[in-house]
Amino acid sequence: MRDYRLKLDLQLFSQEKTEQATPKKRDEARKKGQIARSSDLPGSFILMFVFMGFIMLGDYYKNKIMMLFSSLFEEWLLMEVTTGNIMELFNEIAMELLLFLLPIFAITILIGILGNVIQFGFLLTGDPLKMKLSKLNPINGFKQIFSAKTIVEFLKSVLKLLIIGVLVYSAISSEWQRILVLASLPIQQIFSFTAGLTVKLGIEIGAVLTALALADYFYQRYEHNKSLKMSKQDIKDEYKKSEGDPIIKGKIRERQRRMALQRMMQEVPKADVIITNPTHFAIALKYDATKMEAPKIIAKGMDHVALRIKEIAKENGVVTMENKPLARALYERAEIGDVIPPDLFQAVAEVLAYVYKMKGRVKSS
Repeated sequence: MRDYRLKLDLQLFSQEKTEQATPKKRDEARKKGQIARSSDLPGSFILMFVFMGFIMLGDYYKNKIMMLFSSLFEEWLLMEVTTGNIMELFNEIAMELLLFLLPIFAITILIGILGNVIQFGFLLTGDPLKMKLSKLNPINGFKQIFSAKTIVEFLKSVLKLLIIGVLVYSAISSEWQRILVLASLPIQQIFSFTAGLTVKLGIEIGAVLTALALADYFYQRYEHNKSLKMSKQDIKDEYKKSEGDPIIKGKIRERQRRMALQRMMQEVPKADVIITNPTHFAIALKYDATKMEAPKIIAKGMDHVALRIKEIAKENGVVTMENKPLARALYERAEIGDVIPPDLFQAVAEVLAYVYKMKGRVKSS
C-alpha cells in the first residue's frame, strides 16, 4: 500500500505543469493564434498618436476647417440646388471630408499594425476563424462569462473609466474660469482654446492608457507562458513524438548493426588474407590488381567479432596470418571499404606476396 501511494505521488508530480514550454509547443501555439497580446495596446497607441498628429498637422486641419465652413456659409447655402449640380456638390463635400480624414486614417492604420507587430511580430493564421463546435457549448460560454479573466477585464474597464474621468475633471476644472468667458471671445480664439484643450486631454489620456496597456501586455505574457507550461511527462511525450521512442530507436539501431555485421561476414570468404592480433583484432583484406589500386579492407572486428571472422575464414579456406602491429594499425586507421593507408603498403604487400606464394605451392602440389 505504501509503495502504491508513493508511485501515485510520483505520477501526480510528473503531471504537474512546472516546466517551461518547449520551442515546438510555442510554435504550435503560435500557428493556432495562441499568442500573448493586449488588445488595449494598439487602441491606446492610436489615440495618443492621432492627437499628437493634430499638433504636427495643426495648420493643415485649421485651413481645412476654415475652408469647409467658408464654403458652407459663402457658397453652398446660397447656391441654387438643381439636379445638375447636386452630384457635383456632393462629390466636392465628400472629397473635402476625405482629405480632412485621410491623415487620421493613415495614422490609425499604421499605428494599429505596429501596435500588434511589436507584441507578437508578423503572424497570418486562419485557425482562430475555423468553425469549432466547442465554441457553441453554452456551459463553456457561462464559464467564460463568470471566469477570473472576465472579472479582470471588467476591473480594467472600470479603472480606465475612472482615470479618464479624473483627467477630464482635472483639465476642465483647471480651465474653468476661461471656459466661463468663452462666449465673449471671437470665434477664432474659441476654436483655438477648444482645440488646444482637446488635444492636450487626448494626449494625456492616450499616454495613461498606453501605460496601462503595457502593464496589461506583460500580464498577458505571464498568463500566456503559464498556460503553455508543460509537465515532465508532456516533455517526454513530445520528445518521443518528434524524435521517436528511444526503445524503438534502440531496437532499430541494433537491427541495423546486425544486418551490417551479417553483410560484412558475407564478404569474409572473398578475402585474400585475414590479418590477426591474434585474439583481439581481425582484418580481412582483398586485392584485385585489375580493379583496385591498393588492397581494400572488406571486414574487420575485435574480440568476438574477430573470432567469428576467423571462424568463417577457416571454414572457407582463407589464409589467416598473425601480425600484431599491422592488425592494430589497420583496425585503428581505416574503415570497412577503405583502401589501406599508403604508409602500410609495404607491410601489406609482403603479407600478400607470402599468401600468393603459399597458394601457389598448394596449387602446384
